[in-house]
Amino acid sequence: MPSAIDHLAVAVPDPAAAADLLAERLGISFSSGGQHPGMGTVNRVAFLGDPYLELIGVIDPGLADEWPIGRAALRTLERGGGLATYGLVEDELEAAVARLQAAGSPIDPITRGSRQRADGELVEWWSASPPELGPDRPPFLIKHARIGSEWGPEALEARREMRHPIGSPAILVRLDIATPDPPALAAEYLAQIGIEFWAVADLAVSTVGPHTIRLVPSREMEVPAVVVIGADVAEPRTIEALGLRFDVEPVKLPAVLPTG
Repeated sequence: MPSAIDHLAVAVPDPAAAADLLAERLGISFSSGGQHPGMGTVNRVAFLGDPYLELIGVIDPGLADEWPIGRAALRTLERGGGLATYGLVEDELEAAVARLQAAGSPIDPITRGSRQRADGELVEWWSASPPELGPDRPPFLIKHARIGSEWGPEALEARREMRHPIGSPAILVRLDIATPDPPALAAEYLAQIGIEFWAVADLAVSTVGPHTIRLVPSREMEVPAVVVIGADVAEPRTIEALGLRFDVEPVKLPAVLPTG
């Protein structure tokens, strides 16, 4: 079973400019990123504890259209940008995909991905995606190579302790996604990636490790998605930017943040 949200992929025309905007207005710093070799995309990354917020841009539409996340980014940019898709941590990826396929899931085979940092280091991962990714479609499953400057044990510890311009470390708390029919989308999550939801009024709610995912009726949301971030701040703050809403909630962060 997935153990946490891995990252949120937000499609933007210019990742560097979008990172500057969020650093100024939200107080979240983007400390990594780079190009996806041969995949037609580039990104900037803000670490929110173990998970991260990815601002993904397209530099070669033809190449981007050949892989699921790049294709989702392209389609989202055609609509003006915003949440393109997101990933769930699945460290037992091979076994999980085999189990899902045996149960009739249409999830694709596992593929390898990589990103080259500005310092030349290669960040690697493996993922498996449903047939179609999108802001109101089930997410993909991902496993990282937990080595190097971003994913080794020391790097993960530093990420959890990193102070953002907001004045403290920041953690991902919740993701709300607008959809016309939460029960129908929840059923697709179960069939395609094995995630179960329960009903709360008109919502479909799932807890994946430390994170909450809510499928919300479109009529009740003014934006396609809401990202809720926790930080040790005195007052909450909200901004609408990049095609979605970011809410910062005051939380008392533990001395050691929970792992995903």
